[in-house]
Amino acid sequence: MGLARLAALHGVATVHSPGPDVTVPVPDETVVAVLAALGVDASTDEAVRTALTRAESAAANRLLPPTVVVWTTPAESGGAVLPPALPRALADLPPGTALRVETEEGDTVEWPSLDAAAGPAPGSAAVLAPGSAPVSRSWPDLPLGVHRLAAVAADGRTAGAVLVVAPREVPQPPPRTHGFLVQLYSLLSTRSWGMGDLGDLAELATWSGRALGAGFVQINPLHAAVPGDPTDPSPYRPSSRRFPDPVHLRVEAVPEYAYVTGRGAERLDGLLERAAGLRAAVLDKGELIDRDAVWRLKRAALDTVREVPFGPGRRAAYHHYLAEQGQALEDHATWCALAEVYGSEWHDWPQGLRDPRSAETSRARHELIDRVDFHCWLAWLTDEQLAAAGRAARDAGMAVGIVHDLAVGVHPGGADAWAQRDAFAEGMSVGAPPDAFNAHGQDWGLPPWRPDVLAASGYAPYRGLLRGLLRHAGALRIDHVMGLFRLWWVPAGADPTRGTYVRYDAEAMLAVLVLEAHRAGAVVIGEDLGTVEPGVREALHRRGVLGTSVLWFERDWAGAGRPLAPESWREDCVATATTHDLPSTAARLTGEHVELRHRLGLLGRPLEQERREESAEVADWLGTLTRLGLLAPDGGDEEEQIRAFHRFLLRTPARMVGVWLPDAVGDRRPQNLPGTWDQYPNWRLPVADAQGRPLTLEELAASPRLHGLMGVLRPSAAT
Repeated sequence: MGLARLAALHGVATVHSPGPDVTVPVPDETVVAVLAALGVDASTDEAVRTALTRAESAAANRLLPPTVVVWTTPAESGGAVLPPALPRALADLPPGTALRVETEEGDTVEWPSLDAAAGPAPGSAAVLAPGSAPVSRSWPDLPLGVHRLAAVAADGRTAGAVLVVAPREVPQPPPRTHGFLVQLYSLLSTRSWGMGDLGDLAELATWSGRALGAGFVQINPLHAAVPGDPTDPSPYRPSSRRFPDPVHLRVEAVPEYAYVTGRGAERLDGLLERAAGLRAAVLDKGELIDRDAVWRLKRAALDTVREVPFGPGRRAAYHHYLAEQGQALEDHATWCALAEVYGSEWHDWPQGLRDPRSAETSRARHELIDRVDFHCWLAWLTDEQLAAAGRAARDAGMAVGIVHDLAVGVHPGGADAWAQRDAFAEGMSVGAPPDAFNAHGQDWGLPPWRPDVLAASGYAPYRGLLRGLLRHAGALRIDHVMGLFRLWWVPAGADPTRGTYVRYDAEAMLAVLVLEAHRAGAVVIGEDLGTVEPGVREALHRRGVLGTSVLWFERDWAGAGRPLAPESWREDCVATATTHDLPSTAARLTGEHVELRHRLGLLGRPLEQERREESAEVADWLGTLTRLGLLAPDGGDEEEQIRAFHRFLLRTPARMVGVWLPDAVGDRRPQNLPGTWDQYPNWRLPVADAQGRPLTLEELAASPRLHGLMGVLRPSAAT
C-alpha cells in the first residue's frame, strides 16, 4: 500500500485497464524503476516509507501546485479578459495570502492580500478562504503568457508556481476546407536532388491552392534526423524536434548560390549532375530514396556556397536569427559538430562531453566553432525556406496553409536528449501497452520528458519546441496527442507489457499549447487514433484541438458495427480515407495490402480468413456508398470508388477533409508498414501511379486521375 500511495503522489499508475472491465496490476519492479527515473528512491521498504513521508508532508504544506492555469478570453487590445473568479488553486489559499506575479516580459505585478470576507478592493484580486463561495473581483492586468507566481501566507510560508494565462481555445479553421496529406521526401520534382524538398513543398502549395482550391498541405515531421550509416529514415524518431533537417533544403534557392563563381561553380555543376543521377535512379530505375546520398551531395554543395560572403542585410538577418534562437540553437549546433567527430551516440562520447554545460564541452565548442557556425547557418537557411513555403501557401489563398507534424519523442542519442538531458527520464522509453492490435505492447525507443522537470522549468523545453514548430505553420498536427495526458513508460530492458502509465499535468500542457498556437495564429490537430482514455477527446474539444478521423475506423461500435453514418461524424476533425501508416485506398479495394502482409509474414490469422474479412469490410463500405447515392449501383471502377469514398467524407461535418496524395494517383504501396524494419522499405518510396511507376510533381499536376478526384472536393462540388 505504501508503494501504491507513493506512486500516486508522483502520477505513476499501479494498475492499467487494457479494455472495459479489465484491470491489470503493474509489476512492483516497474513502479520502483519509474519512480527512480523521477528521482524517488523506492528500492526498499524503508526507502518507500521515507519517500512517502517526505511526499505527503510536502503535499500537506504546499501552498501552490507546480502550475496554475487561468483560461481567458483574448481582448481586442491583445491582452486578456480574465474570469471573475479565481482558479481553485488560488481560491484554496489561506486568508491573507499575498501574491506577486513576474510576467514573462519581466514586469512585476503585486497582488495585495485581502480576506475574502472584506470583499475585493478596486484594482486588486483577493484570495478566497477555503470553502467560501467564489465572488466577483478585479484581477491585476495580466497579459497572456507563462509567468512566475509567488505566494506569501500570513504564517510566513512561501511558495512559487508557474502561472499560465492562456486563451480558452486555439484558432479554428473555416467550416470546411480540403487539402493534401503527403510525405515530403516522397514528392520528387524534376528539380529535386533525389528526394522531395522545401522547394517542392512551396510548389505543391502554390499549385494546389491556386489550381485546386486546396486549403492546406499536411506533411510529415521535418525534424533533424540522427546522422548514421545509414541514417534512420523514420521522421518519427529524430535527433531534434526543435530544429528542422537541412536535407530538405533546395540548395539552388539559397541566395548566395547565384554568386558562386570559378572553380566553385564548376564544383556545383558537377554536384548537379550527380543529383540528377540520384533523381533518375529513383524515378526511372526503381531505386529507393537514399537520404544519406542526397545529404552528401547537398552538404558538399553547401560547403561551396558558404564560401560566398554575406551582404550586410543577409549578415544582419543571420545574426538576428542567432540571437533569437539563443542557447537552444547553440546546443543543437554543438551536438551536430561533436557528432561529426565522435559519432552520433552521445552516451559513447568522452565523459566530459556528455554534459552540455561542462567545461570540456565549452572548450570543444570553441575548438569546433567553425563547424558549430556551419550547423547554425544550416538551421537558418532551412528556417528561411520553411518561411518561404508558408508564404507560398498563404499567397495561394490557402485557408490553413502548411500543416507541420510533431513527433511524439526523440532519439535517446540525439541532440535534444543531450541538450536537455535533465528533462528526460533516464532509463525509460515511451511505448504502448498491449491492446487488440498488438498483444505484445510496443516500445518506441523514445525517452519521455519528466513531468516534474517540465513543471519546474515553466515548461521551457515544451514552449521552445512549440514556438519553433509554429514559426511558419498554418497548423500543427501532434502525433499521439494522448501523450499530453499520460505516456506508457517502459523501463530499459523490460518487455513493453511490463510498463506503466505516467501522468502529465494535462491542463498545463494544453494551456501552453493553446497559448503558443494563439500567438502563431495556428490550428492544432491531434492524432487521437487507437485507444483513447475517457475524457481526453472531450478535453481537447474544449480547447478547440481537432481530432483525426479515418474512414475505415469510423463505425457504429455501440451498435452493429456498421459504417458510421456521415452525419454522425464529429465536426472538429480532419477526416481522411487513409494515412501514411495504413494501406492506400486502392490497396484496400484490391486486397493487395493483405497479400503484402502475407508475403512478409505479418498476418496473425490464415490468409483465406484475412481475405474474407477484408473483402466483407470493403463490400460493406461500397454498399453503404451505394445506399447513400454516392456510388452507382454497378459499383463503378476503382477510380470511381475512390471518388465515392471522398464524396462520403464531404457528407460529414468535418471541418478539414484530407486527401492522401498517393490515393489521388492510385498508388498501392504504404509509406510505412508498422511492425517491419528491414523487411519493407519504410519511408523511402516515391509517390507512384497504379502500376508502381514513380511520378514527379509535374506529372502529378497533370494527372487526369488526380484531377478527377480533386474535382469532387472543389468547393463548387462539395454541395
